[in-house]
Amino acid sequence: MHFILHHSHEPHFNLALEEYLLHQHTDEVAMLWWSSPAVIIGKHQNAFAEVNLPFCRRNQIPVIRRLSGGGTVFHAPGNLNFTFILEGEPGDMVNFRKYTAPVIDFLNEIGVPARFEGKNDIRAGGLKISGNAEHVYKKRVLHHGTLLYNADLEVLREAIRVEPERYQDRSVQSVRSEVANIAEMLDKAPSFDEFREMLYEHLTSYFDPVAPYTLTGKDVDAVKQLVSDKYERQEWNYTWSPTKYRFTGQVSLNGHPRKLELNVKNGTIESARFSGRVVDPVWRRLEQILPGTKHLPGEVAHVLNTQGLLPAPDEEIPDELLPLFF
Repeated sequence: MHFILHHSHEPHFNLALEEYLLHQHTDEVAMLWWSSPAVIIGKHQNAFAEVNLPFCRRNQIPVIRRLSGGGTVFHAPGNLNFTFILEGEPGDMVNFRKYTAPVIDFLNEIGVPARFEGKNDIRAGGLKISGNAEHVYKKRVLHHGTLLYNADLEVLREAIRVEPERYQDRSVQSVRSEVANIAEMLDKAPSFDEFREMLYEHLTSYFDPVAPYTLTGKDVDAVKQLVSDKYERQEWNYTWSPTKYRFTGQVSLNGHPRKLELNVKNGTIESARFSGRVVDPVWRRLEQILPGTKHLPGEVAHVLNTQGLLPAPDEEIPDELLPLFF
């Protein structure tokens, strides 16, 4: 097995690296890493239904779709991620208990009463400290998970705070769980770097023999190309899934409620209908203009600008108006 010595904290690069290693690297791989703040959604989720878009936009927190299924997680300093890419066994390719076992063993060794619970969680005292997901490619399994060590849980909660009734679709919905930091469960908590080093030593012993591997220039170039082609693209992060959904938004404008219902298919608005106490002609025109527009903030803002509904040309949709459209 190769253990990747990897120090990038750029979330798009890190997710693309996992896909590259799964598809192009022939050896089994283990990797420990962390990213700058980012909301990471599952492959089959509706991005807008999973994130607090105004908060993420204000704080420049990207929303990125990963290769695996499952629910939404938050990556940031203080959250350690682990990745295993292993040869699977026929008939037992997806096995969360198996692939979380070395991490659970480590946590118990350092005094955290960790257990595998639910479909894919590691919990301690009923609180979620790790979310996990898997993806199968041919005979190889990508298993990755989070470890909340000393993350900012208030930022995490705010970034993924949503009103679930606003979106109706068949996408995978996240199960919101009460979370906790591992460091708070330890009498004498080591630093984040010390915790990472302790887990590294445990995993190298568990998977022995292990050979350190440093990414080559060729590796890095290929991953950067995958970032450009896929992981930075709105088509992947926002409109890839689900294929069809209905959105209902509502705000108060000049003291009057304004409601919008959208039907969206393959990321494109098919129909729009405004309602409220007063709906003037310019909003009625939007019902005719919005269909055919990608349901993305920049694309909708462009349409609003053409109708003079934003204060300045090329301006983004203001936060107070954003819940009407997303």
